[in-house]
Amino acid sequence: MRSTVKLPRVSETAPVVVVLAWYAEVGATVDAGDPLLQVETDKVTVDVPSPVTGTLVERLVELDDEVEIGAALCVIDT
Repeated sequence: MRSTVKLPRVSETAPVVVVLAWYAEVGATVDAGDPLLQVETDKVTVDVPSPVTGTLVERLVELDDEVEIGAALCVIDT
């Protein structure tokens, strides 16, 4: 089953973040809680964890993309 990972609220005031780094490559196995990517708000840098265990099959955002809270980040095959 495929699960779409969405950007959780990482700050009380920031509606948009910038993608700084991906920690997992497409095809990699990730565990729930493992950091998937790093994002930055206007005040803080935050790691976004995987909500599920599985294989990363698709990235939906790239480095330096601006992403709104709730937007799809990637797809993980559980």
